Amino acid sequence: MPGFSPAIALIMGLFFSMFGIKTNRFTKHTSSVLQASIVLMGFGMNLSMVMEASKSGFGFTAVSVIATISIGLLLGKLLRVEKATTILIAAGTAICGGSAIAAVAPVINAKNKQVLFAMAVVFVLNSLALMLFPIIGHYFEMSQETFGFWSAIAIHDTSSVVGASAAYGEQALEIATTVKLTRALWIIPVSIVFAIFNKNSDSGKIKIPWFIGVFVLAIIVAHLFPQWQEGFAHLKWLGKKGMVIALLFIGSSISVSEIKETGGNTFLLGIITWIIIGGSSLYFLQF
Repeated sequence: MPGFSPAIALIMGLFFSMFGIKTNRFTKHTSSVLQASIVLMGFGMNLSMVMEASKSGFGFTAVSVIATISIGLLLGKLLRVEKATTILIAAGTAICGGSAIAAVAPVINAKNKQVLFAMAVVFVLNSLALMLFPIIGHYFEMSQETFGFWSAIAIHDTSSVVGASAAYGEQALEIATTVKLTRALWIIPVSIVFAIFNKNSDSGKIKIPWFIGVFVLAIIVAHLFPQWQEGFAHLKWLGKKGMVIALLFIGSSISVSEIKETGGNTFLLGIITWIIIGGSSLYFLQF
């Protein structure tokens, strides 16, 4: 079903849950499906483009990622949002939305309801960004280059970055896509850092995110064998569909009582963090 997006899958899962249509036979594999999906999407990363973009945008991207995660964690404490949910929203806002959440969730042993609400925040803000960013860009008379950098830094998911920048112009789309790829690579160090700080409370051991190593290997393989790009495109597509399936599982495992428990502070955390990174990056790039 080509039109079956991650957001629709999440909503459908919740719909199934409300009517008691759920089974642990599938939902117990959610973490494995998320990890496999991240690995498969690694075949869609263009290492050459990332390295080229890194020459001009790496420093700014690094500062924005570190600052966004730090701000998100601080706000999460102030708003008393669950630690795991805070980490997921901070990582999703700082790096690349749903993909970052999917990568970090298994590392910090996040519960399905925590993944669900982090994803929900990202999907809502992505939809807003798709409509608002081109309007704001034209209002401030941004150049194509500035808008490309801004959208890549301040919009969560790659699809929304592409949509907003494509609406603004061809040069903006090219810059946004390459900078966004650089930002997406931060999944690797961020996952490792959270693994180090999220030791198993019983054994005191670090849960090593082995799938991140396979993700890196997938990127390298795609770079070394450009003649197989058609096949790699199919693997990337499969990874995206895996994300959709995982979100369907997550939605179907959430109860109405868990939704009520979470409260509005989760959305408030995501909105405030997004406004801070969007506003500060706009000021830095434009003024």
